[in-house]
Amino acid sequence: MDILGLSFFYHDAAACLLREGEVVAAVAEERFSRKKHDFGFPRLAAEYCLREAGVGIGDVSYVGFYEKPMVKFDRILSSLLATAPRSYRAFLRAMPLWLREKLWIRDLIKRELGYRGAVLFGDHHHSHAASAFYASPFDEAAVLTLDGVGEWACGGYGYGRGTELRLLRELRFPHSLGMLYSVFTAFLGFEVNEGEYKVMGLAPYGRPRYLPQVEQLAHLYEDGSLWLDMRYFEFHRGVRSFGPRFVDLFGPPRVGDKDPEERHCDVAASIQAFCEEAMLRMARHVWKETKIPHLCLAGGVALNCVGNARILAEGPFRDVFVQPAAGDDGGSLGVAYTIWHGMLQKPRERVFRSPYLGPRYSDAEIEGFLRAKGVKFERLDAPALVGRVAELLTRRKVVGWFQGRMEFGPRALGNRSILADPRDPEMKAIVNEKIKFRELFRPFAPAVIWEETGAWFERTGESPYMVLTSPVRPEKRALVPAITHVDGSARHQTVRREDNPPFYDLLRAFQARTGVPILMNTSFNRRGEPIVCDPGHAWQCFEGSGLDVLAIGPFLVLKR
Repeated sequence: MDILGLSFFYHDAAACLLREGEVVAAVAEERFSRKKHDFGFPRLAAEYCLREAGVGIGDVSYVGFYEKPMVKFDRILSSLLATAPRSYRAFLRAMPLWLREKLWIRDLIKRELGYRGAVLFGDHHHSHAASAFYASPFDEAAVLTLDGVGEWACGGYGYGRGTELRLLRELRFPHSLGMLYSVFTAFLGFEVNEGEYKVMGLAPYGRPRYLPQVEQLAHLYEDGSLWLDMRYFEFHRGVRSFGPRFVDLFGPPRVGDKDPEERHCDVAASIQAFCEEAMLRMARHVWKETKIPHLCLAGGVALNCVGNARILAEGPFRDVFVQPAAGDDGGSLGVAYTIWHGMLQKPRERVFRSPYLGPRYSDAEIEGFLRAKGVKFERLDAPALVGRVAELLTRRKVVGWFQGRMEFGPRALGNRSILADPRDPEMKAIVNEKIKFRELFRPFAPAVIWEETGAWFERTGESPYMVLTSPVRPEKRALVPAITHVDGSARHQTVRREDNPPFYDLLRAFQARTGVPILMNTSFNRRGEPIVCDPGHAWQCFEGSGLDVLAIGPFLVLKR
């Protein structure tokens, strides 16, 4: 039985296909459309999933949508009417779109896909919870979801046991930790729903001296729930994120691409500290309510890897699991799991094995593309390729690494990655300025051989999806300055050979030459672009940036 899960019309539209409970394919629409955080109907993503499974839409038993449009419309309409007349313009913008398209999801799906079967609807936060619990290795786990807002809920907690998944309580709009963090994202000059991780990266450069001001507009309760003083905000009116009172507290917002000032760094540190404390209190409360030693996290806030790390280090849980697409793209996975396990009551026999669920390209396809471009390339067998790339990395070359199936979720995990030498103190600036074209304060993540993790990082557990930070061991920080953030931490990815043999072998080859089992690993894209998907995207990024080397399949291309 094939089930197609879809998420769209908010941000990060995606499609996922389950076959007999196993994830065959999952991908965000942005990777094909090349519109970052594309929220439109995921036609290309759905077509890919069907193609990967070798089926047509007529073979699909169920299509699931990750939330309930009518309930979401109720929240939007109620919020806009409650804040009238100031919400008048937002009302005029929103209503035609909802009345023409967003309320008629079932008809839209059937029309766009030519589908004649059953379309089922999940609940936004239940889809988040399902994407985490059913993908986890746990038969029983507590579940915590946190994001901006779904229908009415902004978060919730409960438990999963076998095929059963129950959410016990929820946070309600507008009192949302995710929305609060996004308001500060906008204030600091970054794009909402895209730049929150920039705030997290900026925070270690500052001190949380604005925490009293944050607590003035957001009251945090002992159980982690919060109450927002809406006099400081505008998002519930659908107009802006923050109002004049907010500016009175924190000063003028950052505008444009100017380097952040000390004040901006301190504001980032303050909201990050508040977010971490809220996450930690929520986790402790969930433990008190469930007494289950394992925790599954999902929702956009679950991509706050510093908060996740604090829950694991200071909270009561033995294990914390976050699947790689914790945001709304993962909602497509969650609703498909909900249909299979929750509605059909099928047992959890197929585990979530790999984040590499996107397109792959044959050697013949890649070679055909390179020849059509007139590119001079060298073809190498696998051992020769990893040896040559490792040698080039030691010579300060920056490598675009394009191998196997594309990752699902926002992190590059060794198949669509830009790689560099972590020992070079100048490499962070080189990659930021000449290749990624992004802010200089942004940190870079390390990929590390799993067996070597404890020798280099203080947190020795697995982090295969790059959703936790760890302090770099103090004695090692000077050896890997390119991946050590200003606070001594790193958002590391642990790599096992059985999960990704080519990437693991490259790490081993680099270690053999340098003694360091780590590579600097960032996503294969330029600022403002989605991660590359196909050989054409990889070539465009290679040609349009300061990349020195392209390792694409078995082919090596050097820039002259």
